[in-house]
Amino acid sequence: MTKFELLHLLVGQARTNGFEFRKWYVNKLGLPWQNSRHALEMLATERRYYVLLFSHEFASHFWKAGEQITFQVPNQSFQRKKADGTIGTVTRKGFTRRSAREDAWRFHLRELAVAEEPLRYMRRYLRVEEDLDDETISPKATPKA
Repeated sequence: MTKFELLHLLVGQARTNGFEFRKWYVNKLGLPWQNSRHALEMLATERRYYVLLFSHEFASHFWKAGEQITFQVPNQSFQRKKADGTIGTVTRKGFTRRSAREDAWRFHLRELAVAEEPLRYMRRYLRVEEDLDDETISPKATPKA
């Protein structure tokens, strides 16, 4: 999938949730509007997609308010003073956490900021035809020749 195609899907999902791409493009980038294809090409070719991905307006429409989010809490180790005064090490296993919050988009923006490849992070939250094809074909359901 190319950057242009990925950005097209990302903007499309946000637009279904009320994101006004044309208004955002003109106001935030200050560029004249020609059409949506040209706007997406500008974002993709000049690496301006970071402006889109980290826009609060885009993020709040891409991830709906109150949407269930799932995230992994990593393993943790820290020092703690015990009741007898000695210092002990506490080790906690990682676990999966689920939450439905009004500001789920803020969580995703924080995660996006520390992600090595922000577009790859965003790709995980898109449901595209390729993914659906992989899920519908199971080893038991494969046709025999």
